[in-house]
Amino acid sequence: MSSSGVGSLVSRFASSAVSLSMATSTTAAESSASMAAAPSSVATAADSDGAESGHTELAKQLSNPVANLISVPVQSNFDFGYGTADEGFRMTINVQPVIPITLNESWNLITRTILPIIYQDDVPAPGESKFGLGDTLLSLFASPASTEPFIWGLGPVLMLRTDTSPVLGTEKWGIGPTGVLLKQAGPITFGALANHIWSVAGNDERADVSSTFLQPFFAYTLPSATTLTVNSETSYDWEGKQWLVPVNLMAAQLLAPGGQPLQVQAGVRYYLESPDGGPDWGLRLAVTLLFPK
Repeated sequence: MSSSGVGSLVSRFASSAVSLSMATSTTAAESSASMAAAPSSVATAADSDGAESGHTELAKQLSNPVANLISVPVQSNFDFGYGTADEGFRMTINVQPVIPITLNESWNLITRTILPIIYQDDVPAPGESKFGLGDTLLSLFASPASTEPFIWGLGPVLMLRTDTSPVLGTEKWGIGPTGVLLKQAGPITFGALANHIWSVAGNDERADVSSTFLQPFFAYTLPSATTLTVNSETSYDWEGKQWLVPVNLMAAQLLAPGGQPLQVQAGVRYYLESPDGGPDWGLRLAVTLLFPK
């Protein structure tokens, strides 16, 4: 073979080697880029799972009346069937801020306030209507930080005379004991809250107050942060010897628009027992703003 032929073969071999080297480098670079991008995808999925888990835990805390969590529920109750003709309507908007105070490593003080804003029509008789404030309830629970074997809290409850009309409140000041006992196991929360109030001052022309309140509850929280709840908000008037026994069925969903966690709730209630002229059934809509510590 001539020297010129050998030179041509060497030139072709070198060109092929360069091309193979460039192709190999490109494939390796693409593989490296793919491997580098993989952890980012895994991290995004983990963040999503973590956020969902966090929302589920927040939803479970809302089923606990003495959770160490600042919340501001605004609860709208619509009750029907009031009055002598069963045509009366009452709307009660309960503003219910819950503020926990850490006393020390072992104990918390949970303050729960209920301020009712009331509108009623054809109550107690056709043609009568009223709008204003009812009596405010302030409950103070001393609760241990430990959640085992049960979660519990005890303390006083105060009835504050904030009613703006005799037909919207008792015109009395009251005080009594209150307590809550519950258990949370996985997605399930069950327990009961109770109080009893005696009037201690106020309008002497109005009947004294001696009232027991009992709220047994059962809640189930789904992984989607949806909570299904059944409870009763039973009360017994010892002076008038009258029962009020509503049963509530509710569904709630935790959301976080703009990063602000909140829960929306809707439900229906049926009164198994109510005084003469009392309600027959009702609806509930609520929004709860959350401010985790």
